[in-house]
Amino acid sequence: MTAGLPGPGLAQTLPSEPLVFGDGHVTVGADVSATFSCAETGGTGSCGDDTGFFNYSDYEYSTLRMLRVDVNAVVRANRSLAVVADLRSENGGSPRPYALYARLRPWAQHAFDINAGRVPPTFGAFPRRSYASDNLLIGYPLAYQYLTSLRPDSIPANVDELLRMRGRGWLSNFSIGDTTPNRGVPLATAFRWDTGVQVHSAWAWADATAALTTGSLSDPQLADDNGGKQIVGRFAFHPEAGLNLGVSAARGQFLSRNAARSLGVDANIDSNQTAIGADAEYSRDYYVIRFEAVRSTWTLPTIHEPLVATGGWIEGRYKIHPRFYAAARVDHLAFSTITGTTRTATWDAPLTRLEVGGGYLLQRNLQLKASFQRNSRAGGRVTHLKIASAQVVFWF
Repeated sequence: MTAGLPGPGLAQTLPSEPLVFGDGHVTVGADVSATFSCAETGGTGSCGDDTGFFNYSDYEYSTLRMLRVDVNAVVRANRSLAVVADLRSENGGSPRPYALYARLRPWAQHAFDINAGRVPPTFGAFPRRSYASDNLLIGYPLAYQYLTSLRPDSIPANVDELLRMRGRGWLSNFSIGDTTPNRGVPLATAFRWDTGVQVHSAWAWADATAALTTGSLSDPQLADDNGGKQIVGRFAFHPEAGLNLGVSAARGQFLSRNAARSLGVDANIDSNQTAIGADAEYSRDYYVIRFEAVRSTWTLPTIHEPLVATGGWIEGRYKIHPRFYAAARVDHLAFSTITGTTRTATWDAPLTRLEVGGGYLLQRNLQLKASFQRNSRAGGRVTHLKIASAQVVFWF
C-alpha cells in the first residue's frame, strides 16, 4: 500500500491549498483516497474479499477497496451568486456529479443561503463528513452505508418473501416489479446527494436547514420517478465551543412509479419512507466523541406492518501526537419483527460492527490510515467477518 507513496521531496510539492483562478472567482479543490482491504477467509494467513458484502455501497463498490477522486469547484458570479460542483470518480469509472447546485446569498449581513440543484445533505451529521479526509476511520456507519433488502423498484408479495431475503441486501429480488436481482438500499445513503431546493440559516448558537427534494432518504433521485417529493429538515444547537447537538427528520415517497403500477394501483400509493435522527458531538483538548442514531420506517402496500430499522453508533478519536491519532467506532443496526406464515423474525438480519484504527499525517493534507473491522450478523450467507484496511488520503 505504501510502495507508491511520494517521497519527501515530492510530498513538499503537492498543493496544500485550494487553487484560485480568475481574480478569486473560481476555486478548485480535490479529495483523493485509495483504499485496500484484506478479509479473513478461514485459512491461516489467507486474504480475500468482503464475502459478506458488509461494506458495499449503493453504487455496488466496496468502500474498503476503492480509488475515489473528488474534484470540487466554486464559481462565483458575484457577491450573492455562486455555482458549486463536485465531480466524483470511483475505481476509474466515468466522473459523475456528486454535487451541482446554484447558491444564492441574498444578504451579506445574514448567514442565509438558498441552494438549488444537487444540494448538500440536510439529514444527519455524518453525510457532512463522508469524504475520506473527514472520516475518523475507513469504514462508514452502517445506517448510511449497509444495504438492506428493500428496493424502490421491486416489492415483496408477502412477509414470507421478504423474510427470505434477510441479509441479502447486496443482491435481493422480489416477485412484483423488477424481478432482476439487484442491490437494496441503506437507511440513508451517504453516496448520493439530494436534488431539489434547500434553505439554510445560521446564528451564533444554532443553525437550521430545510429542503424539498426528489426521491427518499435511502434512494435520492436526480429525476422524479414516482410523482412524490421528500420534505427534510435539520436543526443543530451549539451552546458552547466544542458541543454540537442536532435533530433531523425526513419523509418522502419510496416506491417507484413502475413498481406501483405493477400492483395495478396509482403511483402515489402510500409507500413512504419516514426517518428521524439525533446526533451529538463533543470535542476538547486532544479528543472528540460523536454519537448518532437514525430510525427509518418504510410502508409497503403488500406488507401490513411498518418496516422499522434503527441504526446507532458512537465513535471517538484521541490525538496521541500532533501527527498521529487513534480512533474507534461501535455500530449496530436493528430491525423490527414481522410475522409470516411459518415464522416470526426481524425483517432483515441485525448487524453489529466494531472498527478500531488510526491515522498518521505525512504532511498537513496527506494522511495514512489503518483500521481493523469485525462484523457480526444474525443471518445471511456470511455471519461473521474480520477485515483489515489501509488507506492513503490527499486533499487540498
